[in-house]
Amino acid sequence: MNLQILRIVHSRGRFRKHLSMLFFGLIITSNFSCDSGQNQILNQGELRGKVTIGPICPVETNPPDPNCQPTAETYKAWPIAIWTSDKKTKVGLIQPNLDGTYTFEIPEGIYVVDLVNEHFFGSSLPVTVNISKNETTMLNIDIDTGIR
Repeated sequence: MNLQILRIVHSRGRFRKHLSMLFFGLIITSNFSCDSGQNQILNQGELRGKVTIGPICPVETNPPDPNCQPTAETYKAWPIAIWTSDKKTKVGLIQPNLDGTYTFEIPEGIYVVDLVNEHFFGSSLPVTVNISKNETTMLNIDIDTGIR
């Protein structure tokens, strides 16, 4: 079918032939660009969970003291990264809400979740996670600040 179109265009002049080839090239290029973007979105999964950081104060009370609850600054002081499985490339940072919950959309694959900075106290990290497309992987993270 493309040969018939080119023959018709050729019979009307070289300018139209080149213009048509350019037009068809743009259509083909834009189709490939759309497909690859759609495939990347379709291959996404989700990492979801809750980050618990504590203790914040040397003495915990029941009920908890509102001044001893994690803040946005607390979570920023303990950055958690998602790395490629060989831990050479940082894919992104987990940014928890004030209640510690987080959601991170990521292409399917195997990743390592770990603290960005070295930590000498207790933590449930590093951990390897397997993200599957269109699925949610749950990962709750506990970080011990070492405050006593």
